[in-house]
Amino acid sequence: MLKFILFSGITSLLICCNQQEKKPSGQDHIIKTDTTISSSLPVSNYTIPDLSPMDMIYCPSDYPIKKMTGSITDAPLARIIYSRPQTQGRKIFGELVKYKQPWRLGANEATELELFSEASIQNKTIEPGRYIMYCIPDENKWTIILNENLFSWGLKQDQQKDFLRFEVPVEKTNISIQYFTMAFECSDQQTNLLIFWDDIKTKIEIKFNP
Repeated sequence: MLKFILFSGITSLLICCNQQEKKPSGQDHIIKTDTTISSSLPVSNYTIPDLSPMDMIYCPSDYPIKKMTGSITDAPLARIIYSRPQTQGRKIFGELVKYKQPWRLGANEATELELFSEASIQNKTIEPGRYIMYCIPDENKWTIILNENLFSWGLKQDQQKDFLRFEVPVEKTNISIQYFTMAFECSDQQTNLLIFWDDIKTKIEIKFNP
């Protein structure tokens, strides 16, 4: 009986030693975790990071900070909501963004300009409200368009709702801006909307009427 017990114990020990404990690899753990998270989300392409993140800019540019700290109570003069595509090593203007063809000034949903005060661009009065922006780029100039067809997506502009068209010159720069960028340059006398991408920059002069 003792011999049987010893034999059984030794046999069990050998079996345990010969079998490797199966532990989940780091990758298995990640896949399981991702699967668990994904299964709790709605089915959508937007469960992965957007390569063209959305951004929002204000005039004055420090308006959000002043609003949060309570040092300003008035509405801003303007804001823009837009998406920021990247160059990703590509040649942008003349290739990815075709000359003489409409471009949405960003990516994804159309770029939106909201004016909180009456303004003028190239002596054209623009009432407070929301407008989408797109442009027709050329090598030395862009045609900028304000359009009243809100919430449009991509490149499907309704030209029947174009509100204003005007041209601005473009300049070559000696640096390449990786992310498409828009920024307000504000002063008491005039506001400039600056636009940069790749090695091109331009500006739109805006005057806010008193």
